[in-house]
Amino acid sequence: MLDATLTTADLLRARRDDTAPALRFADQTWTWAEFVVECERRAAALAAVRADLPPETPWHIGALMDNSPEYMFLIGGAALSGATLVGVNPTRRGDELISDVTRTDCAIVLVGPSMVELATDLDGAVRTLRTDSDEYRALLRAEPTILPEGPDNHTLLLLFTSGSTGAPKAVKCSSARLAAIGALNVHGITRDDVAYNAMPLFHGNAVMSAWAPILFVGGAYALRDKFSASGFLPDIQRFGATFFNYVGRSLAYILAQPERPEERDNSLRFGWGTEASPRDRDEFARRFGVPVVESYGSSEGVCVIVRDASTPRGALGIPNPALGMVVLDESGAECPPAIIADDGGIVNGDEAIGEIVARGGGNRFEGYYNNDAAAAEKIRDGDYWSGDLAYRTPDGVYWFAGRTNDWIRVDSENFSTAPLERIITRYPSITGASAYGVPDPRTGDRVMATLETDDSFDATAFAEFLDAQLDMGTKWTPHFLRLTRRFPLTATRKIDKASLRRAAWRSDDRILVRDGDRYVPFDADSLAAFEASFADHDRSHLLPADPREKDAS
Repeated sequence: MLDATLTTADLLRARRDDTAPALRFADQTWTWAEFVVECERRAAALAAVRADLPPETPWHIGALMDNSPEYMFLIGGAALSGATLVGVNPTRRGDELISDVTRTDCAIVLVGPSMVELATDLDGAVRTLRTDSDEYRALLRAEPTILPEGPDNHTLLLLFTSGSTGAPKAVKCSSARLAAIGALNVHGITRDDVAYNAMPLFHGNAVMSAWAPILFVGGAYALRDKFSASGFLPDIQRFGATFFNYVGRSLAYILAQPERPEERDNSLRFGWGTEASPRDRDEFARRFGVPVVESYGSSEGVCVIVRDASTPRGALGIPNPALGMVVLDESGAECPPAIIADDGGIVNGDEAIGEIVARGGGNRFEGYYNNDAAAAEKIRDGDYWSGDLAYRTPDGVYWFAGRTNDWIRVDSENFSTAPLERIITRYPSITGASAYGVPDPRTGDRVMATLETDDSFDATAFAEFLDAQLDMGTKWTPHFLRLTRRFPLTATRKIDKASLRRAAWRSDDRILVRDGDRYVPFDADSLAAFEASFADHDRSHLLPADPREKDAS
């Protein structure tokens, strides 16, 4: 279990007289002393909100805003007051956005200036309050009560992640857990370091990977409102950043910028993140002269693997033995090591691939809010089942092999397929839809959907239809479409999504690919170029087997 003797509130109070820089945003800078005072003002404001709530109402405050100093002050205010801050994902829309805030019992959602239009989706569902309003400014004028200690450990943050049921799960992060992450400080961050973060604060990476260790050592946190590939280098240079965090395709977007000689004119020591391809990490190191450290993990924070210099390209790495991580089959038996063929393929994939499990990891899992059933699925006899598939080679190196749960990960955002499938089936000529993730050549997944339809299907009209759906998530649009007359079915006559996912784009059915705002045929030349790009990023092991070859044999 977590040691709850040290909390995020304790770390903040320890900085109350610290005059070193704490937060930088655009041209503004706050010292730690000034930062803590602002957090205390938010704590008082949140306490005023609490006073107006019925006693039985959870003290949950939604934050629907871009990265901003206000967001950071609210995290600190929640730590000092005992409130829970719910990071609302602005890529969600309509009923799905409403579901996120109602299932987490948000008493109020604080809305940043850039999110005012999106917040209209919440009208009638939950109270909203603009942070640029007179009402909110009045709350901030309340005199803060400075407490010498406390509050006791509590759920500080709720961070959404998607599962297999169609509804995202809100992962609990306690005040003590965040402090413990900061104290762990796996990269040896010091008081002289400046962390640059442009990743969204509603995602755990921004708070846990960058801010928590900075808070612990008293370094500086340089914040941007949202990620900008073209703004990356100017920001790094302006803030004098010594490290940065990233998720998903961020490095790829930075590297897509024209190469410039001044890229090496930086003070960076390293980059730290998840899901960048080996090629992108190497290219970033070449261009910027900075090493990039990869890790595997999730918001639940139970299973973690950090790459090091000995890790083979494309692999996750070797887990810390103290975490008790193993690869198990469905019965709970440990999978044998993978046998790798000369071409890099797995000879014994059926028996070597299993789920990543942390023995005894249930003690490190704080659970999902208001979803005991989902939490129970993760824990078996005290062990934590990650939902991620992997295999390990005889030397103990883990390799990612997919996900057991029915969700898709694009640009490090997880989402469930059910809402997307419901949207697709609104289209008149489609009688059924199955959405799933297929491998991306660089990182994560691409969205693919198999549609049961007939010759009347109009790909141009369908693309226009998807673009017009107000509740379509920003990362949900299918990249590939497979058009079929009849779905493959299981013995219980359910759609056999596993076989669709395994085949991916390798099918005799008609395959279309998204090209700008339209869908075009995925012809032989496009197929060859797309699959060749997997080799460029050391991800050829993720290419699907061709089911047609198996049928022919």
